Amino acid sequence: MATTLEHDSERQPLRTFAEKAYLDYAMYVILDRALPHVGDGLKPVQRRIVYAMSELGLSAASKPKKAARTVGDVIGKFHPHGDSACYEAMVIMAQSFSYRYPLIDGHGNWGTADDPKSFAAMRYTESRLTGYAATLLSELGQGTVDWQPNFDGTLDEPKTLPARLPNVLLNGGTGIAVGMATDIPPHNLREVAAATVHLLNHPDADLDALSEHLPAPDFPTGAEIISPAEEIRQLYATGNGMVRLRATYTVESGEIVIDALPYQTSGAKVLEQIAGQMAAKKLPMVSDLRDESDHENPTRLVIVPRSNRVDIEALMAHLFATTGLEKGVRVNLNVIGLDGAPRVKNLREILSEWLTYRTTTVTRRLEHRMDAVLDRLHILEGLLIAYLNIDEVIHIIRTEDEPKPVMMKRFEITGTQADAILDLRLRHLMKLEEFKIRGEQEALEDERKTLEATLGSKKKLNALIASEIEADAEKYGDERRSRLVERQQARALSEADLLPSEPITVVLSRQGWIRSAKGHDVDAPSLNFRSGDDYLTHAAGRSNQTLIVIDSTGRSYTLAAHKLPSARGQGEPLTGSLNPADGARFVGLAIGDENTRCVLASDAGHGFVTTLADISSRNRSGKTALSTGRNARALEPSTFSAEDAEVCAVTSEGQLLCLAIDELPVLSKGKGNKLISLKKGEHLIAVAALAANQRLTLYSGKRHMTLKSADRDAYRGPRASRGRTLPRGFTQVQALAVESD
Repeated sequence: MATTLEHDSERQPLRTFAEKAYLDYAMYVILDRALPHVGDGLKPVQRRIVYAMSELGLSAASKPKKAARTVGDVIGKFHPHGDSACYEAMVIMAQSFSYRYPLIDGHGNWGTADDPKSFAAMRYTESRLTGYAATLLSELGQGTVDWQPNFDGTLDEPKTLPARLPNVLLNGGTGIAVGMATDIPPHNLREVAAATVHLLNHPDADLDALSEHLPAPDFPTGAEIISPAEEIRQLYATGNGMVRLRATYTVESGEIVIDALPYQTSGAKVLEQIAGQMAAKKLPMVSDLRDESDHENPTRLVIVPRSNRVDIEALMAHLFATTGLEKGVRVNLNVIGLDGAPRVKNLREILSEWLTYRTTTVTRRLEHRMDAVLDRLHILEGLLIAYLNIDEVIHIIRTEDEPKPVMMKRFEITGTQADAILDLRLRHLMKLEEFKIRGEQEALEDERKTLEATLGSKKKLNALIASEIEADAEKYGDERRSRLVERQQARALSEADLLPSEPITVVLSRQGWIRSAKGHDVDAPSLNFRSGDDYLTHAAGRSNQTLIVIDSTGRSYTLAAHKLPSARGQGEPLTGSLNPADGARFVGLAIGDENTRCVLASDAGHGFVTTLADISSRNRSGKTALSTGRNARALEPSTFSAEDAEVCAVTSEGQLLCLAIDELPVLSKGKGNKLISLKKGEHLIAVAALAANQRLTLYSGKRHMTLKSADRDAYRGPRASRGRTLPRGFTQVQALAVESD
C-alpha cells in the first residue's frame, strides 16, 4: 500500500520569492562585504583580518608570521570565503602606496606601485600589525564594543573595532555593492584630527570652518591636487565629486624628472603611453625615456627633450592631457552609519557621527574601568578586615569545615570578599602587605573620583577625547604629501605643434599637381613637370603651418603641409584629396600660421583682407571664401605680416596701383571692396601685399622690372582710383613677385 508523505511547506509566487532573495543578497553585500563602517572605517573582511592577527599576537613588536597562517585563521574562524580574496584584502592593507597609514607590516613581496597585484603567494610572505593598528585594537578588551557570534556560533567576534581615530577618512577605501558603491579618498591624520577636535569643541561649526583644518584629501603617492578649492568644498558638502591629481616634476640638467605620480597610477604604464606617442611620431620633441626608480627613489621617471629649445611647460601640459600623469579620482563618501544603514554623507556628518561613536566608546571604556575599580576596592576592603583580624581568620580556616560562611557571618563580609581571603597565599600574610593594601586603596579611590568626575561632566569627557586624539595625531601623524596647487586645465598640443618646424617650399602646377620641397632656396619653375604640365606658383613656409589652396571660384581648401608628397617626384593631383566644383581650377597657395593675414581678390577688381584661420576648411569640398561674381575668377592670394603693408594691383591694360592695406576691409568671407578702377573689358591680373622694405618684381614675357618702395611712390593712390600706366613693355604683366631687400 503506497503512503503519501506530507511536508510542511510554504507556497508563494515566484516574483515574491525572487524579489526577497535578491534584496537579502543585496543587503548582505552592502552591509557584510562592500561598504566600510563609519566607526572604524573597515569592511568586515578587513576587520576580521586585523582582529585575527591581534588574536595571533602579531603586534608591531612581535615577530612576523606567515601570511598563510593569518589567512587560515580568518577564513576558518570568521570569514568563510575564498583564501585568495582574503589574502588580496590583506595585501592592500600592507601596501604603502595604497593605504595612507598601512595596518599591516608586510615582509617579502607585497606588490609594487607599477603592478599592485604582483605580490608573492601567501606561503612566501610574512606579516604583523603596524603601530598604527593599535589605534583600532588597544581598547578592544575594555568593554568598548558589542560582540557577535561567528558564522558557526563557536566564537565571538567584535561588530566593530574601538577606533581612536576616524580611520574611515584616514585610509579611505573603495567598494562596489549592489546598486551602490563607495570611493573614499585617504586624508592626512593631523588635518583630520584637527578638524575632529574643532568639531568636538564647537558642535555648531560649519563646513567652511572644518575645511580650514581639512582642506583636501592627502594621497600616499603625493603628487599635486589641482582641483579648485570651491570644487573640493562642494565635494565635502555633498559627499560626491572628483579630485584631479597631477604628477610633479623637476628639471635636472635639461632633463625632466617625474618624482611623484597620481594615486593608483603605474609609472610603467605612463612610460608605455609616452613611448607609444613617440613610436607614432606624435612626440618629436622627446628623444629618450628612462625609468630610474629604485628603493631610495620609488618614483623617478626621466624624459629627455630633443633639444634645449623645447618648451618644457608646453610638453608637460601635453603629457598631462594625454597620459596618466594627470587623472581624476572619483569621490563618493558612502558609508554604513551608526544606524546600520548605508548612505552618502558629507564631511561634517561623517565627523559628527564618528564623534558620537567615539564618545560612546570612551564612555563604555570608563564605565568598564569604573566597575573594575569598584570591584577591586570591594575586595581590598575584605582583605583589610582579614589582616586586622588575621589570627581569628586563621583559626576559622583551621577549625571549620566550611570556613567561608563562618567568615561571612563573623566579619559581615560578602562571598566575593571571603573567596579573596581564602585565596590568599601565606607569603602575603606579612605585616608589609597591610601597607600595600592601604596604598592601593588610596590610589583606586582617587581613580574612582576621577572617573566619576569625567563621566559626570560632558566638558571633561570631551577634553579627554580631544587629548587622546591629539596624542595619537602627534604619535602617528606626518606632513601632507599631496600639495594643493590650483592650475589651469592641461591642453594637448595640436598636430601642428607636435610636428617638427622645417622650412619647405610648396609647388603647384597648372594642372593642379602639388608637392613639397625642403628648404626655401628651391628654384620651383625649373623643377620637372609632367608632360603637358607646367609651373604655376609656389609658396614658402614651414612644415607645421597651415596650407590654404584657392580655386578659381573663390573656394578655399586646407591641407596638412607635412603630408604633401615630396618634390623628388612630380607630386600628386589635388583632386585626389579635394573635391573642387566642375570647371574650377586651382589658382594659388597661401601658407602660414592661423593668424597669418592675406589679401584675397578677384579679377573683377574687388578684394579684402582676411586670416588663414578664417578661410580654413577641413571639408574636402572646401568653403566659399571669396565671392567672385558672374564671369569673374579668383586670383592668387598674397600673405603679409607688416602692419604698414601696402597692396599693389596690376591690370590687363598695364595699370599699377599701390594703396595702404588699411584701406581694405577685414572680412572672414565675401566680395570685398573695389581695389582699382577698371575700364570695360579690362580685368585685374594679380595683387601683391608687401612691406616698405620689400621689392615688387613684375614679369612680362622674358622681361622683368623691380620696384623698391621709393620707386612705387609714383603708383600710389587712393583705393578705387585708376593708378598709373606702367612703362612700355609691361602692359602685359603675367605675374607679380615680392622679394626682401
